[in-house]
Amino acid sequence: MNSTISRYFEAFNAKDTDAMLACLSDDVAHHVNEGKIRVGKALFAEFCAHMSRCYDENLTDMVIFANEEGTRAAAEYIVNGVYLETDAGLPEARKQTYRLPAGSFFDLEDGKITRVTTYYNLADWTAQVSA
Repeated sequence: MNSTISRYFEAFNAKDTDAMLACLSDDVAHHVNEGKIRVGKALFAEFCAHMSRCYDENLTDMVIFANEEGTRAAAEYIVNGVYLETDAGLPEARKQTYRLPAGSFFDLEDGKITRVTTYYNLADWTAQVSA
C-alpha cells in the first residue's frame, strides 16, 4: 500500500487534485489538523481547492511507513510553503514562506485510502507567517 500513499503525495506535489482523488475511497474520512471531519471525495476536493487558493506547498523529506497487512500507513515530511491568500481566522497573507514538519496517517482498503489524518504545529506555522 506504500504505492498508494506514494501516488497520493506525488499528486499533491504535482498539484493534481484529480490524481489525489483517484487514490481515495468514495467515502474517505478526512481528519484535518484544526477542523471538522469531512466525509467523501466532494468535500475533500473542496478542501483542496481552498488550500490551493491560500497556500502553495511542496512536501519534501518524505518517509512512508506501512503495516504488513497494507491497511495502515503513516508519513512524515516537511511542508515547504508560501502563504498566498489570507485564510479565515489566520494572520494576513503577504506571500510569507514557511517550513513546517508534519505527518499524515492513513487507513487503506482494497488499494484505496479510506482515512487521511494530518497533523502539524499550528502555533509554529502562525509564528513563522507572523514574523
